[in-house]
Amino acid sequence: MDRLPGFRDFYPEPLPHPDVWSSDARQYIFNQWRETARRYGFREYDGPPLEPLELFTTKSGAEIVGQLYNFKDKGEREISLRPEMTPTLARMIAAHERSYKKPVKWYAIPQLFRYERQQKGRLREHFQLNADLIGENDPAADAELIALLIDTLRSFKLSSEDFVVRLSSRNAWHEYFASRNGEPAKEYDFYQIIDKLEREKPEVSAEKLKAINFSMEDVTAFVEKGQPTVELQSIIDNLAARGLKDFVKIDYHVIRGLAYYTGIVFEAFDRKGEFRAISGGGRYDNLVKLISGGKVDLPALGFGMGDVVLLELLKARGLLPKFDAGIDVFCLIEDEALRSDSLKVIHDLRALGVSVEYSLTKAKSDKQFKRAQELKAARTVRLERGLAGELTAKLKDLKSREERTLGVEELVKELGEP
Repeated sequence: MDRLPGFRDFYPEPLPHPDVWSSDARQYIFNQWRETARRYGFREYDGPPLEPLELFTTKSGAEIVGQLYNFKDKGEREISLRPEMTPTLARMIAAHERSYKKPVKWYAIPQLFRYERQQKGRLREHFQLNADLIGENDPAADAELIALLIDTLRSFKLSSEDFVVRLSSRNAWHEYFASRNGEPAKEYDFYQIIDKLEREKPEVSAEKLKAINFSMEDVTAFVEKGQPTVELQSIIDNLAARGLKDFVKIDYHVIRGLAYYTGIVFEAFDRKGEFRAISGGGRYDNLVKLISGGKVDLPALGFGMGDVVLLELLKARGLLPKFDAGIDVFCLIEDEALRSDSLKVIHDLRALGVSVEYSLTKAKSDKQFKRAQELKAARTVRLERGLAGELTAKLKDLKSREERTLGVEELVKELGEP
């Protein structure tokens, strides 16, 4: 029986087949995400993988249903597997925002689900770093979040030669639209056209723009000029002060297709253009108010970074570490009369954070030693009982081949020290 299309199995290294996914690589990515977010003062939160369908249709409209894993549960409730995390966050913030000092800086690593066509860099499920900052209007908040995005990618040893964050502004495009006397009812349609400028043939985009009384030449000139707004310049200056200027550029091709974005928007791309966007986000100042039915009104911004494209990029750049770390100690039980004493030592060492393995059942010494080598053990430990009944331990370093005799308490203390 095979897994469902678009879903993944994660195996420990070494991988049995190149087409399966590495649980070690996934954990490495999660660890880097968490550590960078922690350094920026972000706190981790989570929510349920199942939500009322209304939560997502309220945010994105009924058209999103075609992209969801949605169904009626046994209580006849319309529910959906979460396709994104931001609506859940907005619901949670709206419910308990008075309990938290502003600005709120939270992150999550949810598994998300979308029923859509599989393609390079996009599956029907993925894990994603979501980082959000709620309760601050100033562009300094945008700069802080973009700096987190940049430093998260840098934590994987990616440099400014590997990726760039393209900055844009919904406000700039709104002013452009209004200055050309665009029909307010057509503004979202206009944004959708701009969002696809780099993916559709120029003649197709030109025809769509012409249908709502816009000129492809004028739009192209605006994009190419790339004149930063005051708020965009403020963000660039803020990032430059941190030494991050080389990681960002103004690019009005970016507008983000989702309707709920309200201000600064941005996307991170690899410099070679080999992959889909690594990350994307922006301001969504009206979403908490929308989800709460007008009861809570807080500005907010955030970004998402999926594991699929990131992993492809790290593989392509040769930046994934080797996941061949072994265990700390293998305990050889050559005398079954000492199994109970060995188990006590094993348990004491594990309690101190030492990784220890041993043969669960009676086995020949050479077989146990072979297993220690297979597990890439750094040391072996073997208990012995002397003529006077005293218990000692033979500690052997498998790299240097040096062997020492220690008392059991001395052994546990030495190996258990950080």
